[in-house]
Amino acid sequence: MDASIIILCILVLAALGFVLGRRQALSISAASGKKLHSLPGYYGQVIALVTAVPALLLLVAWLLVQPQIVESRVSGMISDSVIPQGGARSLVMADVRRIADGLQAVEARAAQAGAGVDVEALDAANVRARLAEVGVALGADVPTEVFEAAKSYREQSDFGHLLMTIAVLALAVAALPLAYIRINADLRARNMSESFVKSMLLVSSLVAILTTVGIVGSLVFETYVFFTMYPASEFFFSTVWNPQFRGGSELGILPLLWGTFYVSIISLVVAVPIGLMIAVYLSEYAGPNTRSIVKPAIEVLAGIPTIVYGLFALVTVGPFLRDYFAEPLGLGNSSSSVLTAGLVMGVMIIPFVSSLSDDIINAVPQSLRDGSYALGSTQSETIKQVVLPAALPGIVGAILLAASRAIGETMIVVLGAGASAKLDINPFEAMTTVTVKIVSQLTGDTEFASPETLVAFALGLTLFVITLGLNVVALYIVRKYREQYE
Repeated sequence: MDASIIILCILVLAALGFVLGRRQALSISAASGKKLHSLPGYYGQVIALVTAVPALLLLVAWLLVQPQIVESRVSGMISDSVIPQGGARSLVMADVRRIADGLQAVEARAAQAGAGVDVEALDAANVRARLAEVGVALGADVPTEVFEAAKSYREQSDFGHLLMTIAVLALAVAALPLAYIRINADLRARNMSESFVKSMLLVSSLVAILTTVGIVGSLVFETYVFFTMYPASEFFFSTVWNPQFRGGSELGILPLLWGTFYVSIISLVVAVPIGLMIAVYLSEYAGPNTRSIVKPAIEVLAGIPTIVYGLFALVTVGPFLRDYFAEPLGLGNSSSSVLTAGLVMGVMIIPFVSSLSDDIINAVPQSLRDGSYALGSTQSETIKQVVLPAALPGIVGAILLAASRAIGETMIVVLGAGASAKLDINPFEAMTTVTVKIVSQLTGDTEFASPETLVAFALGLTLFVITLGLNVVALYIVRKYREQYE
């Protein structure tokens, strides 16, 4: 039985438990004339929770643990002689899983055709032919031992899935009557239900923290493994980026950091002034009708997919800059350049600056404006000397958000700036960024045991530390300004 069907059965049992619990509470109250501690619906909620929650937790735990157990058992069946020289056992296990999935598809296809097939009785040649029928292509060097391991993998997975179905449904079916017989007028059903809701809220609030810890932990661990293979001094101070998956790589981060900051600075030079002027106009000068049209139109820019911006940079902006600026000035002949990516990215992040700054400026108390006008200031003087200083901390936050968005962008850089890692001040030259190289190093059939692959985690951790440092500096500046202003 599929996991989704199991969950549906559990939810049906929980709904049945809710109806029975509510009816039982009403009947107890009517028969004894005793006032219930909680509303009847809470009693139904208690039965529903007791029926569904333990069963769902068991289901999740089983789905997480079973693949690890099955894979460890099957991995023990594969001898070291089967593993290719220089390869890894994980790659062989990937073939085992792929063949096992293919065998399951073979059985499903045979069942639909009304013809049974005994997968266990098939030899390696027949298994290969059957897998080809369902679109699973295998190389000619797949050993017979791998086929046998795949059969065992599928058999153990099916058996474990059957046990899971029985255990989970049995737990839900057993929990329902046990909760039902505990219902009485004095049961604190509301307290139990609300305690569960509080626990769920607490777990939800911890998701962001635990996710951050998990991300940082994985980056730190993989980066440590990388630095055991590649010198940290060469990574941080080398000016050459030349990964070679067959050895002899030079993995210096400086060209990538230069390209990242170069593109981001150009985009901020475009987005920050335009975004701030839009925000000031919308909040201080535009009428309600104009604002209702202009602001949604600007925010549409934030909803355009980045791949569309990348295509716009590749097809329109890049050739325009090359034909009318780069080639006439003798600065380059490529349509991919830092300036192309920076201009298009600046247009993309304009809504981040304008929309947030507009909301922040509107939050400035009207009493500050009225006091400035009472002292004889004009509207422009009020904006420059009162409104913008009061809104500065929030505006700094909006600019930081836009900067983070620019630093983390990938598609626009790939299509607009190219993939050349080099140190150059010419904005019409093709360069690349850290995020682009993270993607390129993890793309393709690569093994997570080489410096050329693990360097992606070192790049990600470096970018994370730089972004965190920028946020800390900005927070310090904002706090210092607030102390002076107040």
